Amino acid sequence: MGRVYLDNNATTFPLPEVAEAVARALRLGGNPSSAHASGRAARALLADSRDAVAALLGVPPSEVVFTSGGTEANNLAVIGGARAAVEEGLSPHVVISSVEHPAVDEAAARLAREGFRVDRASPERASGGPDPPVEGRVTDRTALVAVMLLQNETGALHEVREIFAAVRARAPRARLHVDAVQALGKVRFSPQDLHADTVAVSAHKVHGPKGIGALWSRAGREPFPRSHGGSQERGLRTGTENVPGAAGFAAAAAAFGARGAEWRERVARVGAILEDGLLALPGARLNSPPRPRRHAGTLNVSFDGVRGDLLLMALDGEGVDVSTGSACASGAPVPSRVLRALGLSEERARGAVRFSAGALTTEDEARAAVDAVRRLLPRLADAAIR
Repeated sequence: MGRVYLDNNATTFPLPEVAEAVARALRLGGNPSSAHASGRAARALLADSRDAVAALLGVPPSEVVFTSGGTEANNLAVIGGARAAVEEGLSPHVVISSVEHPAVDEAAARLAREGFRVDRASPERASGGPDPPVEGRVTDRTALVAVMLLQNETGALHEVREIFAAVRARAPRARLHVDAVQALGKVRFSPQDLHADTVAVSAHKVHGPKGIGALWSRAGREPFPRSHGGSQERGLRTGTENVPGAAGFAAAAAAFGARGAEWRERVARVGAILEDGLLALPGARLNSPPRPRRHAGTLNVSFDGVRGDLLLMALDGEGVDVSTGSACASGAPVPSRVLRALGLSEERARGAVRFSAGALTTEDEARAAVDAVRRLLPRLADAAIR
């Protein structure tokens, strides 16, 4: 067996058909804005790619804007959406959940530096923690509310539909944004059914290429653009489009449209092996919510007396790839902001390791990872005592 890859929440390996679609598009050439035959061919491929991504989301293609990834899509929705709402007469007030990805959390921090009031609240509707639930922070003048659908570090599934229904009752004019980057392909959802105005997704989380994402924006609720100098992507995301990336995203979307149910069942089986095996080990502590409030493919655990970064490095040496949290924050010398917001102690947050399965992960790979952790724990615990 080769390396065991269990860091699919950070990125996934591209499917063979994705690599082929990108290669074909690279050979095509042509600028989609050009009027000649090569330009028309590129424009047609871009349109076909938009159709495929829109089909996976269940939305009109005209409402899908390609971006460079989930981070740009989230920034466009949060910053551009909040500014548009203020222009419409709402207050510079933004509410986000306390466990958002940095792409949303830091976009909100940027708004705070511009004078917006930013509240961070619990995504749990019956919060027993220090933060009130999201809808408890909203007023009838709130400009924007953002809640992610599937938490990238813990795998928590948030009741966005119910949260946004309650928000709509209190703030009918607020812009509602969903970071669905981790959710795409893993859970079935409809942007309209979520009561959302904007939804961010990314190709490399569903075995597509890196560097391409998309923002769904409800017609009439578009955010203000954050770049200028062209008319591409309805003027919301200017610049020459990434046609090869869009073609790869389309191939991944088509694959999930055809085989998504099969792959979700596989991930559930793999996740059960990881959960049963890892939580049976000495000192194991589950940092993720229990199922069914958690996606089966994500498991965040700590082991008493074992540092997460040391376990990660030891597993790397054993040929197993895992993570200590969000890839965008890797290397930071501080424990996970998300785990601390959930009330975990600093020691337990420092010990956290995330195992995340993907559509290509096998049951044998999951068993191999559990065996590797079982072998390593006594050595790491002994090193901590010394």
